[in-house]
Parts: sequence; structure tokens; C-alpha cells
Amino acid sequence: MHEVFLEILTSWEGLLQEDELERRTLAVLHRHVARRLAREGRDPAYVINGPIGQNLRALRGELEFAPSQIGLYEAISELPVRQYTVIVMRFLMGYSTKQVARYMHIDERTVNHHCRRAKERLGRKLGLPTRAAARQKEGQ
Repeated sequence: MHEVFLEILTSWEGLLQEDELERRTLAVLHRHVARRLAREGRDPAYVINGPIGQNLRALRGELEFAPSQIGLYEAISELPVRQYTVIVMRFLMGYSTKQVARYMHIDERTVNHHCRRAKERLGRKLGLPTRAAARQKEGQ
């Protein structure tokens, strides 16, 4: 963790200039964890090499070119890894929140969080109205 924080600290000014600070800092953490696991010859807790992982990777490529009038599938294919995994497993593969949580080795609330964030990101990408805008419109 010390190395992760040092890298973030040394590049902090540049990170602040980027649009997705949270995603970029998490990428630093993921990179360090992946290196450490590789050095130690261990698999990550979030295993993506099994059949489900293979399906997720294959589906990402297919979604990028799938026909959609509003660009939904392409937008899904551009989500960050965890958000993509949650959305695809929940809504395209039909897994329950509990099953997704078990596969990803995370809490069900975390699955719901990633799902909510993915929906928000997709809404922004597709230019759909936000909940706040819908509530405001209802109040008028």
C-alpha cells in the first residue's frame, strides 16, 4: 500500500487534471496488486480465467459491434471492468446479485453499488435524464 500511495502522491497534480480521478487512482492500486500477485505466483481473489470470465471477455468484443439504436451495447463495452462485469452478469447473463457477489468475492451491497454506478455512467454516456432531473421535472 505504501508504494501505491507514493505513486499516487507523485502523480497527484496530473491526476487532478484528469476527468476520472477515482478510476485512475484505482488503476494504480490494481496495477500494484496484480504485480504483487504475479511475483508471488498467486491468482487474484477475483478470478477471471474460468468459463464465466471467458464469456465476459468474449461478450465485451461482441457488444462493441452489436446493433443498438441508442448505442447501449457499445456503452456497456466501454464500462470499467467491475461495472461491466456486474452489468453483464446481472442483466445479460441473468445471474442474481448473490451469484455475482460470490463470483467476484465481494459483498452484495458492493455489487449493487457497482451496478448503480454503471447505470449512472451509461445514462450520462447515452444522454438519458438523471433521477435528479426526473424528480425536478415531476415537482414542476
